[in-house]
Formats: sequence, structure tokens, C-alpha cells
Amino acid sequence: MEDKRIYALPESYAMNGGEGPYSYSQNSNYQRGVVEIAKEKINEAVAKHFDIKALSDSLKPVCIADLGCSTGTNTFISVQNIVEAIEQKYKSKGVNAKIPDFLVFFNDHVSNDFNTLFKSLPPNRQYFAAGVPGSFHSFLFPKAALHFIHSSCALNWLSKVPIEVMDESSPAWNKGRIHYTNAPKQVVEAYSTQFAEDMESFLFARAQELVVGGLLVLFVPAVPDVMSNSDTFTGTELDLLGSCLMDMAKVGLVNEAKVDSFNVPVYYTSPKELKALMERNGHFSMKRMEILNNQKKHLNLRNPSMRSLYLRAVLEGLIEKHFGNEIMDELFNRFSDKVAGSSCFLNPETEKLIILFVLLERNN
Repeated sequence: MEDKRIYALPESYAMNGGEGPYSYSQNSNYQRGVVEIAKEKINEAVAKHFDIKALSDSLKPVCIADLGCSTGTNTFISVQNIVEAIEQKYKSKGVNAKIPDFLVFFNDHVSNDFNTLFKSLPPNRQYFAAGVPGSFHSFLFPKAALHFIHSSCALNWLSKVPIEVMDESSPAWNKGRIHYTNAPKQVVEAYSTQFAEDMESFLFARAQELVVGGLLVLFVPAVPDVMSNSDTFTGTELDLLGSCLMDMAKVGLVNEAKVDSFNVPVYYTSPKELKALMERNGHFSMKRMEILNNQKKHLNLRNPSMRSLYLRAVLEGLIEKHFGNEIMDELFNRFSDKVAGSSCFLNPETEKLIILFVLLERNN
């Protein structure tokens, strides 16, 4: 891929800001569970692969970026885990030079609530902090500016909805649905193609921004190789939400054409698909890819209300932009009712969504 620095921002999808009852900071316990389990993986990655002699200059700070940071404390926990792991690496090696300063960049879309994020920065943090607004599907930093890049529960978001699924003349037109769950194969293929393009852009940008030997640590929501997305809670959630919108269209609460033109830009890859995309890139060597043993959604989101709040915190901004905010309470009340009446949400065996831990090192 030719190095063309493009800073134009794709579509902006941000989680609900603030600290209110519908905010992401109050409704991201599932993502918190991933962050907490990830600590061990980060410690191992730094201990085995972060070369403090090659990567650090005692006169310069160690530069870390968290991509897709959103708001709330999850990002601060991740960053603290990384900083502590690198500090421990210095101490374990008996390096004579003092432990360097740390500079942490918090990145998310321009519409992210950075004000709330920075108001809640830990007062006793061991790093300097900066915000970097913009899509991680394009360049965010100068060349060789970073030593460690982290992203958790964010790479399932696409840069945009595939054009074909909104085109009435296309075989991939996704009429009556808001996601590729239970959709024709042309819709699934359109989403998969968009994800592949986005991953190519993401990896190319990160390859330019990382120093040689720098680490890219990703925690990616995915599905197993041998199943479909409709077999996951997440697929069923979006299916149910789409059916709520269609029910509202039937009674005139929303325009059906509006529903037909609304699609959620989220894609759940598989280990096989993701590995192939990363190997195709060529700028990284894959050190590890494995399934994270994180707590499942049925344990974090134990009742219909919690599940509705979780989804609302993630999708409300997207829905409001398309339909307006007048429908929000009605929509998510209907969603809660459907969850309560669905046996699959009470059965932990139904949940097959996985989190992939991926460790990449920048090649020379």
C-alpha cells in the first residue's frame, strides 16, 4: 500500500458520553471484564517481547496509544496495566538508567466525549496524557512515534456501512434488517469486504506509526471459525433491535424506508479470517493469537434492563443521528420486553461471542 497521508475523517460513531444512566461509562461492565482479564496477557506480552534497550531512549518518553478509548475508567485501567508492565520490565532487568517518562495518547472519534474522559483522569497517574481525535482507520500519529499501541473491543466497528447494503438496486440491499445477522450471503459478504478494507488501512497506518520492534496489542470481538453470527447474543441483540424498529414502522412510529436505510456498522470476524488479513499485511510478525477467557455477557448483563442499557450506551448516538431522539425510550422499552420474552438470553450456552487476543510486533 502506498503511503498516502489521508487525514479526512470517516463516519464518526461515539459511545454515549457523560456519566448519566445511559452513558457508556455507567454501562460498560462487559468491556470492563475484558480489560481486567487482559492484564495477564499484557504483562506476558511486555515481559517477552518489549525490548527496553532497543525501544527506549532514556532521554525520551515511552509513547503509548489506546485506540477507541471512549469514556469511563476502562481505558485508564488498560493504560495503567501497560505502564506497570513496562516499569516492571525495567526493574526485572536491572537497567541502570532510570525508568523513563510515559506519554499516553487517548484516541477516539471526534464526537467522543473527551471532556468527561479527561475530567476523570486518575489524579495519581504515572504518565502524561493527551487526546488524539480521529478514526483509527486512518493515520493518527507521525512515523515511528509510538512504542506500544493497544485497542480493546473497538476493531469490530467499521469505518462505514457498506454502500451495497443501502442500495435498493444491489443484491446486497439489506431491506428490513439493521445488520447482517440472518441476512442473505451478499449482505454478509459486503460487511466482510468492508472489514477487510478497514483492517488493511488500520494495519498500514499502525505500521507507519510504530517504531521497529514496537508492539500492537489488540482485543477483538469475534466469533468462532465454525459458527454464524446469528448464533451469538450480539447477533440476536441486533436482530431483536431491528425487529423493534420494524414493529414501530408498522404502527407508524417510524418511517419504514428509514429502517431500510439504517444499518449498524459492526462486524465480527473469525480467528481464521483475521489471521489471514494480518498475514497479508506483511508489516508485522504475529507473536500470539488466542481466545481470551473472559466473562460472558449473561454474567455481566444479568437482566433485560442491563442488556438494554448496555446496547443503548453503544448505539444511541448512531440511532439518534438517523431517526432523531424522540423514539429512543420507546425503542429500548420494546427491546427490553423482547429480551425478557426470549429464552436464549437466559441460556449461557447460547453465548458464543469470543474475544481474540492478538499480539503483533512491527517488522524491520
